[in-house]
Amino acid sequence: MSGRASRRAVLALGVLAVTGGGAAGAGAVWRLQSNDAGPTNPTRQSPSPTPSPTPDYVALARTKVAAYLAENGNGHITVAVRDRMSDVALTLGKTRFQTASIVKVDILAALLLRAKQQGNKLTDGDRYQAEKMITASDNNSATSLFGKIGGKSGLTAANRTFGMKETTPSVHWGMAMTTAADQVRLLTALTDEAGPLGAADRAYLFSLMSQVEETQDWGVPAAAGPDATAVYVKNGWDNISADGGLWQVNTIGRVVEPGRDWLVAVLSGHHETQQAGIKLVEAVAKYTLRELRKIPS
Repeated sequence: MSGRASRRAVLALGVLAVTGGGAAGAGAVWRLQSNDAGPTNPTRQSPSPTPSPTPDYVALARTKVAAYLAENGNGHITVAVRDRMSDVALTLGKTRFQTASIVKVDILAALLLRAKQQGNKLTDGDRYQAEKMITASDNNSATSLFGKIGGKSGLTAANRTFGMKETTPSVHWGMAMTTAADQVRLLTALTDEAGPLGAADRAYLFSLMSQVEETQDWGVPAAAGPDATAVYVKNGWDNISADGGLWQVNTIGRVVEPGRDWLVAVLSGHHETQQAGIKLVEAVAKYTLRELRKIPS
């Protein structure tokens, strides 16, 4: 484990334990006042000032992020973000992408759900493979655990429990199709205290996402501010033969800050190189959170 990963793992342990008004009258209001001494002269009341409308901060952020994606993503990138503390949420783009290795979080979640439903605990072998699958993105471990959950049908069943609507598993786990919005739905289910996984399972899953190898510690972590108390990530990348061998690069994760708990997914494709994809998903994650942080909490 790298020094960077260790620091994030330590931080993770500390975390895991509009108003509106009606418009005023258009003209002056005349009112006949009275008291015990008898009637008084009619007095003209000053009209109440029309309150300024509350800005739609999410709409403003959406406009800016949409412009940023149009300028930089060429239609090959989507983003979804939700703040668990305020329920501020933004999704831009409905394109479905292959998951590549981000599906490994889904596989582990399904494994934990299966064990819970059967009244079992993960074996030492399961935990060994889960650690390799998440922290080192080991494909052999993913294949083994994918088989243990029942493959495509098992993951499909688990995803219904997780509230996912736009993900289609494949017999080849990395070729599942998904959307950024659905990845945030998954992260929402996995962070919900009343969700399908218990506290210990949630803590275990996110502890692994806080310990990814340094060479894979990119994507969502780039959007973390200096006051972040915990950062979690899982990335996916692959050459897509149907796209002429160009690269797909995905990142999902979570950034916890004072008063904020961001769930983030950025999916992208059509990159000449993996590094070009990494650069873009990081830039989109940083820009999106920068705009959303401007929204009053």
